[in-house]
Amino acid sequence: MTIEITNESGVPVDETVLLRLTEHNLAQLNVSPDADLAILLVDKGAMESLHVQWMDEPGPTDVLSFPMDELRPGTEDAPTPPGLLGDIVLCPQVAETQAQAARHTTLDELILLTTHGLLHLLGFDHAEPDEEREMFGLQRELIAAFHASERRRA
Repeated sequence: MTIEITNESGVPVDETVLLRLTEHNLAQLNVSPDADLAILLVDKGAMESLHVQWMDEPGPTDVLSFPMDELRPGTEDAPTPPGLLGDIVLCPQVAETQAQAARHTTLDELILLTTHGLLHLLGFDHAEPDEEREMFGLQRELIAAFHASERRRA
């Protein structure tokens, strides 16, 4: 599996945590180890440009996902086939503002946003109430399992 993380945001981010998170989440979702994914961290100006270009909405946002091969989660018996998952774009500056409002760290917010973006790459959405319950429930489970695995590492 190739997970490429590029930080163009100007904000220091612990990329190793995001890498471990993504590897953990992909394993939990039975995605092929031969799948590829890119995570790009950008500043508010770049994120605003992408938000306007792709979503036709003003202002910067926290996370955007750009799926490529429309892969879906697999099972233990039938993992997701190899392919290109796509790109997750994060804005640490927006994440920091949201983290303050939520009373947790910016890294915790980036963990949430990376997991959220990955689920979008795998076909999850939250436009309808039942979709939102499923996606956000899985998001909470993945983050809790990741935090538990991080505690075991320590």
